[in-house]
Amino acid sequence: MQKKARRNFIEFGIVVLLFLTLYLTGTHTVVIGFMQSGLLHTGLLNPHLEVEDDTANTTAVQADFGASLINGNGEIVSLEQWRGKVIFLNLWATWCPPCIAEMPGINRLYNRVKGDDIVFLMISLDQDFEKAKSFHQKKDFDFNIYTINGSLPTVYTTQSIPATFVIDTAGRLAYSHEGMAAYDTKTFRQFLLSLK
Repeated sequence: MQKKARRNFIEFGIVVLLFLTLYLTGTHTVVIGFMQSGLLHTGLLNPHLEVEDDTANTTAVQADFGASLINGNGEIVSLEQWRGKVIFLNLWATWCPPCIAEMPGINRLYNRVKGDDIVFLMISLDQDFEKAKSFHQKKDFDFNIYTINGSLPTVYTTQSIPATFVIDTAGRLAYSHEGMAAYDTKTFRQFLLSLK
């Protein structure tokens, strides 16, 4: 019995040491993100869409185009310049494992639906945008990244990230979701394309 307790103590110590090593080296975010990306591949976290014809719906939440952003080249751009297009707006950060987990799927979605009518705004909430730019370059994602220039409009305020908002061509919030999701699905692609 004492031998089993000793073995359990050693195993516990190894697990604790592993977690401390991951945390102290900063690789815990990547490892947790990798494990969560496996969960995304199961299909359990596909976005739930309630698609209905609400063109006459005057109570739909209107998007706020007053946001000012800074792109990866340091240029200030306005959300207003994309009014009239379908906008996939995602709030993320490099320190957020679920954000990292869903990004490869968002990149695949971007490459499948990108065009003049659909815009992807991947907005980093990192305090150091250089860190986000370095992460973006290292991962070789095809979409552009942005950071907020000023404050985030209230309609996009959330208590959790990642958070995703889809704005239709009429300027309404057609979809919003807090938490990670597997966006590169046939249903979600059709949803985005239907908003054009």
